[in-house]
Amino acid sequence: MRHFIGGIEGEFKRYKKLGNEAIRQVHDDAQLSAEGPGGGNSIAVLVWHLSGNLKSRFTEFLTSDGEKPWRKRDEEFIFRSVSRAELLAKWEEGWTVALQELQSLTDADLNQSVIIRGETFSVSDALLRSVAHAAYHAGQIVYLAKAFRGAAEFESLSIPLGMSEEFRKNPTRS
Repeated sequence: MRHFIGGIEGEFKRYKKLGNEAIRQVHDDAQLSAEGPGGGNSIAVLVWHLSGNLKSRFTEFLTSDGEKPWRKRDEEFIFRSVSRAELLAKWEEGWTVALQELQSLTDADLNQSVIIRGETFSVSDALLRSVAHAAYHAGQIVYLAKAFRGAAEFESLSIPLGMSEEFRKNPTRS
């Protein structure tokens, strides 16, 4: 049975799609590496960090500490100038590892424990923590993409402003 795990998997896919759609709307590739407002993280930094986190957490998810010794977390936050192809390849790396591991899990695995940075978590708590982390950074990517594209030009990734009533009447958009 995969009721809970399937729900987590669906949420991961939803946040991956939000990130994909936001990145697609950044037309100037230099903006992928540009700092956010006030010197904040760039889209590239966020992609490197989230990819590193997902790869570390989901490699040998049930059998080894989620903070792998090969992960260089601090290096994920350094400025990098990358091409769109490099950025998308790194983005896919992390998501591929996470989604493949989720495919192998069942709700029966929720009774197990995993370790992250030496701390024990139930599998369900670890998964909730991870999906929240992914959502947090996907939201930052969306924010940066919208800032770079301009609010007037950015294609809404949710219900567009002024369309709530229409959506309420036709939520499946059929």
